[in-house]
Amino acid sequence: MANPSPGYSLTLRVETPATFTATSELAAAVGAAGGSITALDVTESTHLSMVVDVSCNTTDAAHGERVRTALDALEDVTVRKVSDRTFLMHLGGKLEVTPKVPLRNRDDLSRAYTPGVARVCQAIAENPADARRLTIKRNTIAVVTDGSAVLGLGNIGPEAALPVMEGKAALFKQFADVDAWPVCLATQDTDAIVDIVKAIAPVYGGVNLEDIAAPRCFEIEARLREELDIPVFHDDQHGTAIVTLAALENALKVVGKTMDQVRIVVSGVGAAGNAIVQLLLARGATNIIACGRNGAISRADAHTEGHRAWLAENTNPDNFSGTLHEALVGSDVFIGVSAPGIITGEHVATMADDAIVFAMANPDPEVDPIEAGRHAAVVATGRSDFPNQINNVLAFPGFFRGLLDAGAVDIIPEMLVAAAEAIAARVSPEELNPGYIIPSVFDPHVAADVAEAVAAAARTSTK
Repeated sequence: MANPSPGYSLTLRVETPATFTATSELAAAVGAAGGSITALDVTESTHLSMVVDVSCNTTDAAHGERVRTALDALEDVTVRKVSDRTFLMHLGGKLEVTPKVPLRNRDDLSRAYTPGVARVCQAIAENPADARRLTIKRNTIAVVTDGSAVLGLGNIGPEAALPVMEGKAALFKQFADVDAWPVCLATQDTDAIVDIVKAIAPVYGGVNLEDIAAPRCFEIEARLREELDIPVFHDDQHGTAIVTLAALENALKVVGKTMDQVRIVVSGVGAAGNAIVQLLLARGATNIIACGRNGAISRADAHTEGHRAWLAENTNPDNFSGTLHEALVGSDVFIGVSAPGIITGEHVATMADDAIVFAMANPDPEVDPIEAGRHAAVVATGRSDFPNQINNVLAFPGFFRGLLDAGAVDIIPEMLVAAAEAIAARVSPEELNPGYIIPSVFDPHVAADVAEAVAAAARTSTK
């Protein structure tokens, strides 16, 4: 499944003789090494030599080194420098603060700052609710993490989590015009995290919890929802569940099955898996088997963790006890939010006819999508380089846009379902096919549709 990816994009500055075939020879060498050329730019040229910037995608760092070696091996060719385009994008961070008001002269300063600002402060002191109207609170989200479960990288800490949270904030702005800011905490103590978020809450109109390990994330979310008057959303749970439900509803249409008919196996019982199961049950699923590292969660075993005990009581109606591979036999749907390479195409072949496979572990899925596609009717992943990308970007920007627009103070299941239905509806019946069950993250209408659906659900719940 090793395909060149923009995530491992390089620019190699190469000096080569000035011949008519120089650039084609460079391109051929990169291609022979398995790289995918994205650009060739001549930056210097004399009658004897040229300097060419060769941009290409590779599969990983080792592959990039092989591409460099292939270019160096060409006669009279020298690789001067190799630049990693992903690292270049992150130099200095991905965010900045830009004033929304002009500060051109003393009059502007007198209104934006002292003495005029004091009048606004006094108005908010008299009526704290005015903070939503008169400050950034009305459109600002805190993206909060403790760095304990970052992407597929695990517990790498708050500093290493910052690039992800910056990216999340950039996506909020790009897709829904929501201002967001990373809040990476140097503690993994539940009480401390709850206290810190409560203390900074006056600045924000909502809290997006991100990359906090289970089961701690469940308690943090529950306590913050109980103690704050702004909505708290754990994207790893609910964002993933929303987009998974949207994709599954459309995939079931493709294969002609219904939610209450299918047997669903979910691999991964952490934050995402737990939320997916809850939302699927709410939408009528009747036969879900949740599998952890040791196999199916069943009532036959004692479960000390609350979320596993809940799964045991609310899933696996036949009380199946066995491995993930055994659970897959005859099942209709596989949903993976766990670890790479845990099943093979042969395991997919044991599933029911017209099977659906969602292998969403990132960056490497639970099964090679090409192998899965030889046996399943519909295959989806979390990656952008395969069809049917199940990506939280489809959910969280519009979801928070809707919460902010409605002035919501809480999140209810009806909002999650409404968001999923809005996403699914972006794929029309005429467009729906095995390779297109979920809209692109760049569909300009998705965030607006999700926002409208969530805001409507919020307003209905307060009537």
